[in-house]
Amino acid sequence: MPGSTSKDSSSQVSSSSRELTTPFMQISRQTVITMGIHALHEIGSNSICNVCIANGGSCCQGCRHLVKGIGCQKRNTSCTAWLCGFLKFFLYETGLLREWNDFWEQVPGQDYREDFTPEVFYVTKSLHLPDLRNLSEALATDLHELAKSHIVSGFILTLREKIDKQIDQLHECQHNRKKKTKLKRNIKMLSSPFQRFQKELHEYRQKFPIS
Repeated sequence: MPGSTSKDSSSQVSSSSRELTTPFMQISRQTVITMGIHALHEIGSNSICNVCIANGGSCCQGCRHLVKGIGCQKRNTSCTAWLCGFLKFFLYETGLLREWNDFWEQVPGQDYREDFTPEVFYVTKSLHLPDLRNLSEALATDLHELAKSHIVSGFILTLREKIDKQIDQLHECQHNRKKKTKLKRNIKMLSSPFQRFQKELHEYRQKFPIS
Protein backbone atom coordinates (compact mmCIF):
# COMPACT_ATOMS: atom_id res chain seq x y z
CA MET A 1 0.00 0.00 0.00
CA PRO A 2 1.35 3.46 -0.82
CA GLY A 3 2.42 5.06 2.42
CA SER A 4 3.61 8.22 4.10
CA THR A 5 7.13 9.26 4.98
CA SER A 6 8.98 10.82 7.85
CA LYS A 7 10.32 14.36 8.19
CA ASP A 8 13.81 13.01 7.61
CA SER A 9 12.66 11.34 4.39
CA SER A 10 10.95 14.56 3.28
CA SER A 11 14.20 16.43 3.80
CA GLN A 12 16.02 13.83 1.75
CA VAL A 13 13.45 14.16 -1.04
CA SER A 14 13.68 17.94 -1.08
CA SER A 15 17.47 17.76 -1.26
CA SER A 16 17.37 15.12 -3.99
CA SER A 17 14.79 17.03 -6.01
CA ARG A 18 16.93 20.17 -6.03
CA GLU A 19 19.88 18.15 -7.29
CA LEU A 20 17.96 16.84 -10.31
CA THR A 21 18.21 20.05 -12.31
CA THR A 22 20.40 18.89 -15.20
CA PRO A 23 20.03 15.98 -17.66
CA PHE A 24 21.36 12.56 -16.73
CA MET A 25 21.76 13.03 -13.02
CA GLN A 26 22.91 10.13 -10.89
CA ILE A 27 20.41 8.94 -8.30
CA SER A 28 20.20 6.08 -5.85
CA ARG A 29 17.54 3.38 -5.79
CA GLN A 30 16.57 4.31 -2.22
CA THR A 31 16.22 8.00 -3.09
CA VAL A 32 13.82 7.14 -5.92
CA ILE A 33 11.69 5.05 -3.54
CA THR A 34 11.70 7.85 -0.97
CA MET A 35 10.67 10.38 -3.62
CA GLY A 36 7.77 8.17 -4.69
CA ILE A 37 6.54 7.70 -1.12
CA HIS A 38 6.80 11.43 -0.50
CA ALA A 39 4.84 12.24 -3.68
CA LEU A 40 2.05 9.83 -2.69
CA HIS A 41 1.97 11.37 0.76
CA GLU A 42 1.63 14.84 -0.76
CA ILE A 43 -1.42 13.89 -2.83
CA GLY A 44 -3.01 12.21 0.21
CA SER A 45 -2.99 8.61 -1.01
CA ASN A 46 -3.49 7.24 2.51
CA SER A 47 -7.07 8.48 2.78
CA ILE A 48 -7.96 6.63 -0.43
CA CYS A 49 -6.04 3.49 0.53
CA ASN A 50 -7.80 3.33 3.88
CA VAL A 51 -11.18 2.99 2.16
CA CYS A 52 -10.02 -0.01 0.13
CA ILE A 53 -8.49 -1.68 3.17
CA ALA A 54 -11.67 -1.14 5.18
CA ASN A 55 -13.57 -2.90 2.41
CA GLY A 56 -11.30 -5.92 2.25
CA GLY A 57 -8.91 -4.80 -0.45
CA SER A 58 -5.19 -4.08 -0.33
CA CYS A 59 -2.57 -3.92 -3.05
CA CYS A 60 -0.17 -5.58 -0.58
CA GLN A 61 -2.42 -8.50 0.35
CA GLY A 62 -0.54 -11.78 0.02
CA CYS A 63 2.87 -10.18 -0.40
CA ARG A 64 5.62 -12.07 1.44
CA HIS A 65 7.20 -8.78 2.51
CA LEU A 66 4.10 -7.70 4.48
CA VAL A 67 4.18 -8.52 8.19
CA LYS A 68 0.83 -8.41 10.01
CA GLY A 69 0.66 -5.58 12.52
CA ILE A 70 3.98 -4.14 11.33
CA GLY A 71 3.72 -3.41 7.63
CA CYS A 72 6.04 -3.62 4.63
CA GLN A 73 9.50 -4.99 5.37
CA LYS A 74 11.01 -4.52 1.92
CA ARG A 75 9.72 -1.57 -0.07
CA ASN A 76 10.99 -1.63 -3.66
CA THR A 77 10.76 0.46 -6.84
CA SER A 78 8.05 -1.72 -8.35
CA CYS A 79 5.47 -1.44 -5.56
CA THR A 80 6.26 2.25 -5.07
CA ALA A 81 5.59 2.98 -8.75
CA TRP A 82 2.40 0.88 -8.91
CA LEU A 83 -0.97 2.64 -8.74
CA CYS A 84 -4.41 1.15 -8.15
CA GLY A 85 -7.36 2.24 -10.26
CA PHE A 86 -8.44 4.96 -7.83
CA LEU A 87 -4.98 6.53 -7.61
CA LYS A 88 -4.59 6.33 -11.39
CA PHE A 89 -7.96 8.04 -11.74
CA PHE A 90 -6.93 10.71 -9.23
CA LEU A 91 -3.73 11.57 -11.11
CA TYR A 92 -5.52 11.31 -14.47
CA GLU A 93 -8.16 13.86 -13.44
CA THR A 94 -5.59 16.26 -11.95
CA GLY A 95 -3.40 16.05 -15.05
CA LEU A 96 -0.49 14.46 -13.18
CA LEU A 97 -0.59 10.86 -14.40
CA ARG A 98 1.84 11.45 -17.26
CA GLU A 99 4.34 13.10 -14.89
CA TRP A 100 4.13 10.08 -12.59
CA ASN A 101 4.51 7.58 -15.45
CA ASP A 102 7.35 9.49 -17.12
CA PHE A 103 9.32 9.49 -13.88
CA TRP A 104 8.97 5.75 -13.24
CA GLU A 105 9.69 4.79 -16.85
CA GLN A 106 13.26 5.95 -16.16
CA VAL A 107 13.68 3.46 -13.32
CA PRO A 108 15.05 0.11 -14.53
CA GLY A 109 14.56 -3.33 -13.02
CA GLN A 110 10.95 -3.15 -11.83
CA ASP A 111 9.21 -6.51 -11.45
CA TYR A 112 6.13 -7.89 -9.73
CA ARG A 113 6.45 -7.04 -6.00
CA GLU A 114 10.25 -6.91 -6.29
CA ASP A 115 12.93 -5.16 -8.26
CA PHE A 116 16.32 -5.63 -9.84
CA THR A 117 16.96 -1.90 -9.87
CA PRO A 118 20.66 -0.96 -9.57
CA GLU A 119 21.70 0.80 -6.39
CA VAL A 120 22.74 3.80 -8.50
CA PHE A 121 21.56 4.83 -11.99
CA TYR A 122 20.76 7.92 -14.06
CA VAL A 123 17.53 9.86 -14.65
CA THR A 124 16.58 12.98 -16.58
CA LYS A 125 13.31 13.82 -14.81
CA SER A 126 12.49 14.50 -11.17
CA LEU A 127 9.12 13.97 -9.49
CA HIS A 128 7.11 16.88 -8.13
CA LEU A 129 3.47 16.42 -7.09
CA PRO A 130 1.56 19.17 -5.25
CA ASP A 131 -0.30 18.93 -1.97
CA LEU A 132 -3.72 17.62 -3.03
CA ARG A 133 -4.93 16.19 0.25
CA ASN A 134 -8.21 18.12 0.12
CA LEU A 135 -8.98 16.42 -3.21
CA SER A 136 -8.01 12.94 -2.02
CA GLU A 137 -10.07 13.34 1.15
CA ALA A 138 -13.08 14.31 -0.97
CA LEU A 139 -12.62 11.22 -3.15
CA ALA A 140 -12.15 9.02 -0.08
CA THR A 141 -15.42 10.35 1.39
CA ASP A 142 -17.24 9.62 -1.89
CA LEU A 143 -15.85 6.08 -1.93
CA HIS A 144 -16.79 5.51 1.70
CA GLU A 145 -20.37 6.65 1.06
CA LEU A 146 -20.60 4.45 -2.04
CA ALA A 147 -19.38 1.42 -0.11
CA LYS A 148 -22.02 2.01 2.58
CA SER A 149 -24.87 2.50 0.10
CA HIS A 150 -24.16 -0.66 -1.93
CA ILE A 151 -24.88 -3.92 -0.18
CA VAL A 152 -23.17 -5.99 -2.90
CA SER A 153 -19.98 -7.42 -1.43
CA GLY A 154 -16.85 -6.06 -3.10
CA PHE A 155 -18.66 -3.30 -5.01
CA ILE A 156 -16.01 -0.66 -4.32
CA LEU A 157 -13.18 -3.01 -5.33
CA THR A 158 -14.95 -3.96 -8.55
CA LEU A 159 -15.38 -0.27 -9.36
CA ARG A 160 -11.67 0.24 -8.73
CA GLU A 161 -10.76 -2.49 -11.21
CA LYS A 162 -13.15 -1.18 -13.87
CA ILE A 163 -11.67 2.31 -13.66
CA ASP A 164 -8.16 0.86 -13.69
CA LYS A 165 -8.88 -1.08 -16.89
CA GLN A 166 -10.34 1.94 -18.70
CA ILE A 167 -7.38 4.18 -17.85
CA ASP A 168 -4.86 1.51 -18.90
CA GLN A 169 -6.64 1.11 -22.23
CA LEU A 170 -6.70 4.88 -22.67
CA HIS A 171 -2.92 4.96 -22.23
CA GLU A 172 -2.51 2.24 -24.86
CA CYS A 173 -4.64 3.84 -27.61
CA GLN A 174 -3.25 7.36 -27.83
CA HIS A 175 -3.47 7.37 -31.64
CA ASN A 176 -7.02 6.01 -31.89
CA ARG A 177 -9.22 9.08 -31.52
CA LYS A 178 -12.52 7.23 -31.63
CA LYS A 179 -11.51 4.71 -28.98
CA LYS A 180 -10.04 7.46 -26.78
CA THR A 181 -13.35 9.33 -26.86
CA LYS A 182 -15.24 6.18 -25.88
CA LEU A 183 -12.86 5.36 -23.02
CA LYS A 184 -12.99 8.90 -21.64
CA ARG A 185 -16.78 8.68 -21.71
CA ASN A 186 -16.63 5.36 -19.83
CA ILE A 187 -14.34 6.84 -17.18
CA LYS A 188 -16.68 9.80 -16.76
CA MET A 189 -19.66 7.47 -16.34
CA LEU A 190 -17.89 5.22 -13.82
CA SER A 191 -16.77 8.24 -11.77
CA SER A 192 -20.10 10.07 -11.90
CA PRO A 193 -20.94 9.21 -8.24
CA PHE A 194 -17.80 11.05 -7.04
CA GLN A 195 -19.68 14.31 -6.45
CA ARG A 196 -17.54 15.74 -3.63
CA PHE A 197 -14.41 15.00 -5.59
CA GLN A 198 -15.80 16.61 -8.76
CA LYS A 199 -16.63 19.76 -6.82
CA GLU A 200 -13.11 20.01 -5.39
CA LEU A 201 -11.65 19.11 -8.78
CA HIS A 202 -13.58 21.93 -10.49
CA GLU A 203 -12.13 24.44 -8.04
CA TYR A 204 -8.65 22.98 -8.51
CA ARG A 205 -8.88 23.22 -12.31
CA GLN A 206 -9.94 26.85 -12.09
CA LYS A 207 -6.76 27.62 -10.17
CA PHE A 208 -4.53 25.26 -12.14
CA PRO A 209 -5.91 24.67 -15.67
CA ILE A 210 -4.76 21.43 -17.29
CA SER A 211 -2.96 22.12 -20.56
